Parts: sequence; C-alpha cells; structure tokens
Amino acid sequence: MNKVNTLIIGSGAAGLAAAVRLHAQNVHDIAIFTEGLKMGTSINTGSDKQTYYKLGMYGTEGDSPCMMAKDLSAGGAVLGDLALVEASLSPLAFHHLVSLGVPFPHDVYGQYAGYKTDHDPKRRATSCGPYTSRDMCRALIDEVQRRGIHVEEHRLCHKLLTDKAGTRVIGAVFLDMETGKWKAVQAENVIFATGGPGGMYAASVYPKVHNGGIGIALEAGAKAYNLAESQFGLASIKFRWNVSGSYMQVLPRFVSTDQDGNDEREFLREYFATPAEMYDAIFLKGYQWPFSAGHVPGSSLIDIFTYIETVERGRRVWLDYRSDPADLEFNALNEETRTYLERSGAWESTPLKRLELMNAPAIELYRRYGIPLDKEMLEIAVCAQHNNGGLAGNLWWESINLKHLFPIGEVNGSHGVTRPGGSALNAGQVGAFRAAEFIAAKYQDDTVSVEEYAAVMAEEHAKRFVQLEKTAQLNWKEERLALQQRMSKAGAFVRSASEVEAALNEVYKQYDALSADGLGGLTPKELTETLRNLHLCYAQIYYLECILMQIDYIGSRGGSMVLADDGKPIHPLLAEKWKIQEEKKEMRDCVMVCGRGENGLPVIAWEKCRPVPECDGWFETIWKEFRTGDVYGTGEAK
Repeated sequence: MNKVNTLIIGSGAAGLAAAVRLHAQNVHDIAIFTEGLKMGTSINTGSDKQTYYKLGMYGTEGDSPCMMAKDLSAGGAVLGDLALVEASLSPLAFHHLVSLGVPFPHDVYGQYAGYKTDHDPKRRATSCGPYTSRDMCRALIDEVQRRGIHVEEHRLCHKLLTDKAGTRVIGAVFLDMETGKWKAVQAENVIFATGGPGGMYAASVYPKVHNGGIGIALEAGAKAYNLAESQFGLASIKFRWNVSGSYMQVLPRFVSTDQDGNDEREFLREYFATPAEMYDAIFLKGYQWPFSAGHVPGSSLIDIFTYIETVERGRRVWLDYRSDPADLEFNALNEETRTYLERSGAWESTPLKRLELMNAPAIELYRRYGIPLDKEMLEIAVCAQHNNGGLAGNLWWESINLKHLFPIGEVNGSHGVTRPGGSALNAGQVGAFRAAEFIAAKYQDDTVSVEEYAAVMAEEHAKRFVQLEKTAQLNWKEERLALQQRMSKAGAFVRSASEVEAALNEVYKQYDALSADGLGGLTPKELTETLRNLHLCYAQIYYLECILMQIDYIGSRGGSMVLADDGKPIHPLLAEKWKIQEEKKEMRDCVMVCGRGENGLPVIAWEKCRPVPECDGWFETIWKEFRTGDVYGTGEAK
C-alpha cells in the first residue's frame, strides 16, 4: 500500500503538465503512474503541421477570451463557461510551454505569429512542425525529472477506488505490466489523463501503443459528456499518420487494389465528371481533412468513396505520389487549387516533387518508417482520430459527480460537435493548470481515513482473488479484434440504427463473457491485455448507447453521418442505402450526459448548454474573491 496526496494516471502532455504545475505550487506529495513515458498519443503522434490553438497575440488583429470562447463553442454542444476557461488560460498555458523550451516560432519582435486552422475565423493557430505534441512532452518530461517528481512506469491502471457511497475517489489499483504483480495507491486526489479511446477501433490513427482508459472511470461511476462526438479522417495504416494538409494538396493519385495488391485502378474517377473536378475535391480534402457531415455533398465524399472501396468492396486503397495521370491538366483546375500551388511554387510534374517543394519533412517522415514514397504507394483508410466527448468536468476540471477525480486531456469531454484544429492541445494544458490550482488551494488535507481505505481495499482484494483463482479461457487477441472490428463497423463515421443495435447486442454479451472469465494462468502480457479488453469493452457499451441516442434524437452532424431510408441522397451514383439523415440543429443547444444508472447500465440525459459568460467584473471585487479563496467556490458556474 502506498499513499500520496495526488496521483496522476497517464503521462501525455496533459498529465505531465499537471504534475509540473502541482509541484510548482508546492504540492510535492505526488506521483505519476503510467504505462510508459514514451507511450500514449501525445508523444507518438503528429500531422502535416500539428497545431496548437491559442488566443491571438500577433499584429493588430484584435482578440479576447470571450471572442475565442464563442468560436470554441460555435459548433454546438459546448458549455460556454468551460470554453471561456480554455480561452482565458490559453496564453498562460502556451507561454509556460515556451518557457520550458518548446520551440514555437516568433518574429524579431517576439510576437508569436499564427495561421488559420479549421473552424477558426482568426489566425490563432501555431505549430512547431509535425511533432508539436512530442516536443511538448519532451520538454515536460525534462521538467518532471528536473523537479524530481516520482514516476512509476509499466503500470496499467485496473480500477479507480471510490468510497462506500461512490461519491469520490480515494485511490487506484495498478498492475505491474512486467511482473504481473498488483499495487494499490491511496490518494486524496486522482488526476486522470489516460487519453482517448484509441484501442476501441480497428481502423485507427491513434498510435498502436495507445489504448485509452476511459472505461475505468465510467465503471467507477464518473459521468461523461458527448461520447458520440468523434473525429475521423483519412490516415495511413502501415505507419499511423493523418494524411491531411499538403499530403492532399499536392494531388496524389487515389488507387485501389485487391487484397493481394493487384488489379490496380483509380476508383475515384467513377464518381466525378472530369479529372479536374476530382482533383479539386482531393485538394479541398487537405483543408477539410476530418470527415464532416456538413461537407456531404462536398469534400467528405472522398471519405465515403474510400470507405465503400475498403469496407464494402473489400479492396485496399493507396495514395500514389510517384506520377500524375496523363489527363491531369493544371489549367483546368479551379482558381483556389491553382492559386495555392502557384503561390507555393509547386508547379512540378509529380505529386512527390510538389510535396518536396511544399513540405519535404513529410517525405522524410515516411522514409524513416520504411515507406519511401518515391518507390511505393501509401496505404490509407478512414480512421478514428479523436474523441470530442469524454468525462464530464466542472470549471476546475473536477468530475461533476465523482469528487477528487480530475479528468484532463482528451479523456475530458469539453469539446462539442466541432472544434478548431489544435484546440485539444490547449485544452489539455488548461485542464492541467485548473486541476493543479484547485488541488493546491482546496484539496491538500487528508480526508480519507486509513480504516475506510482499508475496508475498500479488502473488498477489492476479495473480488480479484476469485478472478485469479479461476483459469482464463478466452483468447485476448480474438476478443480485442472482435470489439475493434465491431466499433469500426457500427460506431465510426458511417452509422445506422440497425448496425448499432446489433453491435450493442454483441458488446453486452462480450462484456458478460469477459467479466465471467478468470484471470488465472496468464502471463503478465496476457493479463495486461485481458484487463485492457475489459476496460475497452465496458467503454464500448457507453459509446454505442450514446451513438444510438444520437441517431434517434439528432441525426447526422459533426464527424458522423447517419444513413436512413427517408434521408437525402448524397450522390447519384451511390446505392439506394446512401441517404443521409439530416441534423436536428436545435439539439446543438444541448450536451449529452451519460452515466451509470442504479442497475449498472448507462443512463443518458440532456443538459442545456450554458452560454459563454458575458463578463464585466469589478477589479476590487475579483481581487477580494481571489484573496479569500471564494473564487474556487463549488466549481460550478455562477
């Protein structure tokens, strides 16, 4: 048994920042428990130009926290007060990273220039290049080590411990992934930074070393927001990477083959009247990389055509950068495409040459991972990329119903239907700042007795003893594949009520089987993956229930489209089933709330979106509330 004031679970950019901020505010009785400092999404992912979204701070263009908050919540299903916090703290969180050595670019005057990203009316976005989040993690890891913060790696979180009433967390149980031994930690506070549900999908651009742990918190009773809202897009699958931005704008050939790599054909041609129309759509896909129901018809037809080719026709899809087709005429392209290529100086004879001029590191990236784009094609699919939903937190990122639990990073559901590109990196840092400040101000005292903790642990130990005494029968690899394929079929960007209902019937049966199976006789590796299956399967129940509710109440929006018999046809050459159910836009004023009911099953409700607060505070009053600590209040909006 171990005891700390604050336990941080996860070591992505958000979890690391929380540890650093706690230590900086003299909360030193802390520990990070993680599967590995080099694992997870933050340190293993990126994009064409990975974006960090912050308040504008360049030139004469005006900006303010309220303006940014309104843009963060413009897509709907966002709590405006949380958006205002993310906007208000973005300069502080950003400059904290700069102070740690993250190389965000500035001009000779020290101004941090920006550019427009998706869903961004201003130039708030910045970037260090394709590995922005990795640079953030490396700088934060250096600071964690400099401060001497305790870190334990190879620790899989198996369970969050709660008090008898189920109203607060009091610690967690971990598995040592190398030895198979168990370790319990008593904690006054738990900062939960386990990332998105990457292991739940077969077609995924999440790094293979990242699985996510939201199921652990859902099982403990934590409520969630907007679990049905996710983001999907075209990505390479041999090496998982978004093929956004310049990967599309240089106009590669879209090629499909049979499963053996034969029978090559440019399948997109069957859907477009001319090559120029097809390539204009491919170019636009670079700007509008994520699938969006609002771009159907539009650039998101590219995602649908790729889905049909890979999922329905069972073929493989590739991007070929080695040559242009003979009938590609640059003069026939629309003005936006031609102007972009012309201003980029990219009037070259092949997509690869154009990519070399526009973004040479993008070529080196794939070469480093054994994919030379000058010699072979790049296999792609439409993949899960980000969950805009997640656990429900208040103004200080504390769980709205499970006290002393602070979900931060992607596992926190502060985003709504859409979000500006890069806002997730800012949200993770802001969440870290908020959780650390609140803990330092309000939660440093011990409030859980040794006796209460020991009683909870005794009950937990008895349950696990029964499981370990019973020999495991199920094969974890087969079970993982089944749950991943189910989610990519029913819970990805193409959805229908019948598919989701069938998937729910399967996932309940699978979870019952996994729960009834033993844990005995397994190697540490097998035990680790078996426990992961339990977490992922439990989470899948919640996600699919929320998706079914979204289909019934909302229709198509954001990163998903719903197929319906009475829907609107989306393309004249597609089969009869390809009709999109239109969105009930009035539901954008609500947040979907999901939590465990008394019978153990998910219960879903709707919460009216709180607007962005209109602030006109008086300095003396604000100063007094800050001095007295009244600013921390209950964590709810005033």
